[in-house]
Amino acid sequence: MKLSILDQSPIAPGQTASDAFKDSLALAQLGEALGYERYWLTEHHGLSNLASSAPEVLLSYIGAHTNRIRIGAGAILLPHYRPYKVAEQFNTLATLFPNRVDLGIGRAPGGSAEATNALSKHFLKQVWAFPELLEELLMFLEGQFPVDHEYHKVNVLPQPDVPPTPWLLGTSEKSALLAAKNGIPYVFGAFMSDQNGRAIVDCYREHFEQRNQETPKVIVTVSVICAENNQEAEALAIESLIPKAQGEDKKEKVQTFDALSDREKEMLNDMKDNMIIGDVETVQSRLQTIRTEYQCDEIMVSTNTITHEDRMQSYRLLAQI
Repeated sequence: MKLSILDQSPIAPGQTASDAFKDSLALAQLGEALGYERYWLTEHHGLSNLASSAPEVLLSYIGAHTNRIRIGAGAILLPHYRPYKVAEQFNTLATLFPNRVDLGIGRAPGGSAEATNALSKHFLKQVWAFPELLEELLMFLEGQFPVDHEYHKVNVLPQPDVPPTPWLLGTSEKSALLAAKNGIPYVFGAFMSDQNGRAIVDCYREHFEQRNQETPKVIVTVSVICAENNQEAEALAIESLIPKAQGEDKKEKVQTFDALSDREKEMLNDMKDNMIIGDVETVQSRLQTIRTEYQCDEIMVSTNTITHEDRMQSYRLLAQI
């Protein structure tokens, strides 16, 4: 079973963003040592507990201190940017770290409405134009614009020997069809979706059109907390979800599940239901079920605990699978 890491570069209580970056590097290095397939960083904006606002910058730091593990974004939120600039950034990374770079692409805002407006005044318009933006980005990466295209003579420099591998991230049939139409690998965010994921992935495979990749390729992303036993894993999960259930705006914070309001308890349980929580045997069984159900090539794991050490230990235990 191929496993990969999805990191949000969380800022733990009492830590700084600098600490979070060092923890992200330690996680990437651990993943490389334990045989994880790839390490990806998310893109989020204006969230005080996450430091991953510029994954294209942080990946240069991660890549310079690792040797083999594939590195990438999960995902660059394309409606905020011009495809040409994204192509330049990831061609630069692919030149620095040959045959190791993935370019995950998404269309979500990645933050509040205010942060979205600060990044782009035309975000919704760009979301509607996302299929065209994706096609333009792929042509920049491939250097294959038609001769009558306005960008036919535009070069994306530097030109790496092996270009970054594009992936489309999504949670819907719409994203699956777009990945299939463009003949690129697809990442289904199971931990973010309550839809029929198997049907969505089957739709991708059924409509896949060859481009640079001969066959469809699928990663399924899940949220996991693994510990020495089920009780410890459950406690870590509840501890990590309490702040989310309360929301950033709540002034009176509580530390225990019993102290939450009924509505907050319901929210926490809903979030927990979309996670895989347990010891190695429990998690392995769940992941094997997902692998069989989706027939996926790989499973990408997002683990968010309050402390960095608990997160590292979860990935250490997962590596036994």
